[in-house]
Parts: sequence; C-alpha cells; structure tokens
Amino acid sequence: MKEKEKIENLKDSAYKKAVDKLKNAANTNEKFYALGDIALASLNVGKYEDARNYANELKELIPKYRKDWNYGNSIQDVNIVLGRLALLENRVNEAKSHLLEAGKSPGSPQMLSFGPNLSLARDFLERGEKEVVLEYFELCRKFWKNEKGYLNKWADEVRNGNIPDFGGNLFY
Repeated sequence: MKEKEKIENLKDSAYKKAVDKLKNAANTNEKFYALGDIALASLNVGKYEDARNYANELKELIPKYRKDWNYGNSIQDVNIVLGRLALLENRVNEAKSHLLEAGKSPGSPQMLSFGPNLSLARDFLERGEKEVVLEYFELCRKFWKNEKGYLNKWADEVRNGNIPDFGGNLFY
C-alpha cells in the first residue's frame, strides 16, 4: 500500500472513530471531549462545513471547562480547525490570528509531552509565510516543556526556507 493511501486510510479511520465517540457521548462533558476529535477529523477528510460547525460548538462549551485537563487541547483544536478553514478560504489574517491563539493555549498533559498540532503552521509554510510560524513556535514554548529541542531545530529549518518534518505533530 502506498504511503498516501495509508494516510487516507488513517484519516478515514480516525473520522469513523470520532463520529462514534460523538454519537455515544452521553452528556455534555463527554461531548466536550468528543468535539475536538470530530472537528479535526472532519477537516482532515474534507467535510469542511461539519468541521466548522463542530469547532464552533466546541468553542461555545470551552468557557465551562476552564479547570478541565482538556481545556488547553480544546483551545488548540478550535483554533487549528478554524484557522485552517480560514486559510483554505484565503482569509489569511484571520488564519494568522487563529494560529497565534492556538499558541496561547495554556497547554495540557498531552501538549506538555507531545507538543502542539502543527498542521496550520505547515499550511502557512507551504504558502511561504514564515514569521507567523516562528511566532507560534515561541508561544508554544510556554506549554511544551518536554520539546527536546524540536522548536529550535524547526525554527532553524524555517529560517533556512525549509518545511520541517513535523511527524506526529501534524495530527495531535
């Protein structure tokens, strides 16, 4: 199986899993946890309006969960999804604002260890937009305590005109 086909299968699988998670959410709390996954998964399979609707629904719930461990993930998810949609619709300044808001997330246990979702950053780099990505990296330093030098390495690559291999950080 070709690499591209494997990635598409993973996206489809993640989408189906996210749909089931949302469908089986028995209360608002479970829905809060499910909405970030379904928003990202919908975006990744090209269901853009669904992604926007799920992200906006999550955005409405976020204030109720300020003390929840998933709060920082939700801030990141909403802004990555809405930012990627804005960029697809060529609303570049709005997309930049979303990337920077994602970087202002207070973090989470996952983000502390694994770091941020860099899919919107990659999208900007593909358009030749370096400065906003470098600013995003700096914002991410406050919550990504276990980053093992990746942010410096990636920043150097970006300054040299390259798009780093972000690996799993494209999907978190």
